[in-house]
Amino acid sequence: MRLDTIINRDALCALRELPAESVHCCVTSPPYYALRDYGMDEQIGREDTPEQYITRLVEVFRELKRVLRPDGTFWLNIADTYCGTGSKGAYTDPKNPKGRNGQSLSLARRAAGCKQKDLIGIPWLLAFALRSDGWYLRSAIIWQKDNPMPESVRDRPSRCYENVFLLTKSKSYYYDAAAIAEPIAPTTAARYRGGRSAGHKYDGEVPGQGKVQGINRARTGGYYDEALMPTTRNKRDVWHINTVPYKGGHFAAFPPKLAETCILAGCPKGGIVLDPFFGSGTTGLAAKSLDRHYIGIELNYDYCTLARARIGGETN
Repeated sequence: MRLDTIINRDALCALRELPAESVHCCVTSPPYYALRDYGMDEQIGREDTPEQYITRLVEVFRELKRVLRPDGTFWLNIADTYCGTGSKGAYTDPKNPKGRNGQSLSLARRAAGCKQKDLIGIPWLLAFALRSDGWYLRSAIIWQKDNPMPESVRDRPSRCYENVFLLTKSKSYYYDAAAIAEPIAPTTAARYRGGRSAGHKYDGEVPGQGKVQGINRARTGGYYDEALMPTTRNKRDVWHINTVPYKGGHFAAFPPKLAETCILAGCPKGGIVLDPFFGSGTTGLAAKSLDRHYIGIELNYDYCTLARARIGGETN
């Protein structure tokens, strides 16, 4: 198995040729449903129904599960789609039968159980389907962007987040919490340093929570000596990461910091990170910068060329 390489093939076919239990981590963002047409016969994202889209992704990720080591992690970035054809709803403008500005009519105009303008719920449909297929669904992370793409909508809030799911092959798996830990808040540090009077709200057990947290126990002095006081906390599941410009001809490149965070937590140094929807190569770029190896799979040859120029490596 070649490392630091880009495979120009359909994801499912390429995964079938990789050895079992050979990669440590997968970080990927498949094409979103009914959003773009890349003009490729075997592309994912242009299926007639959301159910067909989910079925195809489950099949790809089932093969990924075979390739992943037993202690491997799978980080999946996926966004949602609205049912309908934009502002036209169920109405097709006779002047623009193919969609406004020559765009194709949305494939999401018919989704079972959805009305026009309904949010389909693609991320959770996929997450539940993967869980049913044997994956452990360990975390639902919100990737929040302070600089999202503007939306010309007036009847709902503008979207500023996407989902990142942490899935695993086994109940026990590699996870380096310290590598992505966050600094504790100044208010938390002050609580550690200070005393705590008895009889406050959290002095006893909170219903359903069991033991009293150490930081809330009554005490006359600080809970920790200054030298022993923790300086970090476990990373929360809302990640504030802005998008970054990418000048190449790929319109859905996610920011390197997103991939870096997943890799730091989910892949040991020297390990192998796989991305079966490699695009412009952000996952590979992040892996190389963190002393990990990468394998990228990408159907579109032009994107393989972009990725190779961006990060080096071979194309097979």
